Amino acid sequence: MGNALRFLCGDCCSPRAAEEGTTGPHGVALATVGFSAFAHDLFQFEITGQVPEGLSQHVEPSRKAQANWYKKILAAWKEAKPPPSNAEEAAILVAITLQRHRKVDVEGLLSFYGLPYPTAVPGSVAQKRPDDVPKFELYTLPVNAEDVGDGDGLTVYVDTRNPRESADVPISVQEATIQRREARARRDYEIADALKKCIFNEGYWFDFPLIIDDGDILAHRYRIRLRGVDAPELKMPYGEEAKQALRSLLQGEQLRVVAYGNDQYDRLVGDIYSKDVFIQEVLLKKGCVWHYKKYDQRPEFAMWEKEARAARVGLWASSNPQKPWEWRKMQKEMQNNTRRGKQ
Repeated sequence: MGNALRFLCGDCCSPRAAEEGTTGPHGVALATVGFSAFAHDLFQFEITGQVPEGLSQHVEPSRKAQANWYKKILAAWKEAKPPPSNAEEAAILVAITLQRHRKVDVEGLLSFYGLPYPTAVPGSVAQKRPDDVPKFELYTLPVNAEDVGDGDGLTVYVDTRNPRESADVPISVQEATIQRREARARRDYEIADALKKCIFNEGYWFDFPLIIDDGDILAHRYRIRLRGVDAPELKMPYGEEAKQALRSLLQGEQLRVVAYGNDQYDRLVGDIYSKDVFIQEVLLKKGCVWHYKKYDQRPEFAMWEKEARAARVGLWASSNPQKPWEWRKMQKEMQNNTRRGKQ
């Protein structure tokens, strides 16, 4: 094993390669990209037990978990007869060895070295996840600035005169709408306001200042979570800037929302378009959001984030921005510790 890896390391171990300052994929040195570099890092792991610096920028699990991957891959490499001799064979070995791990993590590991993810992994069956299939589309009323809550979420309203919506308006909302109209006609505004609150609690609304109309428009309210991206929380560095970036893109615009389902907070998870502009693409290229690889493996998202990282725009102007999902986890742990302390 050792001799084979030393041979495969080739130029990546030579002083000349180490001295070159050029960079390749993911902004790492060319000496760390490719099949030889992967063999080199396995060789070093066998000696030191350390995984390469920089890998954590492309996969979520801890360095301890990463070391466990390398341990498994090293054992599989030693057992292979013959061992991998090119990038494709190495990628297949990795995919098979780590097939019980999340695909996004395997892809992140392979892409760190510029290795291709196998189109077919022996012994596995490719399946399309339910949340990769669009469920329906929404066409919204103009977005109000205050309805953009943060850098990756907003509230939208859809006119119930839309055929898809009209058939689903609850009877209770229809009746309350008629009663409210009658109350307003006789100037009983106290009753009208109470009915308006009841309608709001059912997920519907009336007042839309950006629309000039002869009468009230009854609209269905939806909470939207942008699919495949994760913005800094408002209390994090760049959180407010991310919110303002999304607000500037959406304010006053009528959107097309391609919905894929609901998240754990019952928000619709969807792709957002404004005048055929793909909003997630703009946010990623401006460095306003992270690619949320845990839930979305679209390669173009990874590419757009990579471009923003390289240009050091938006949140990437910081040398080491904190991942939002790690910040949320830390906040939850702190809250749990506080509760235990009070018991």
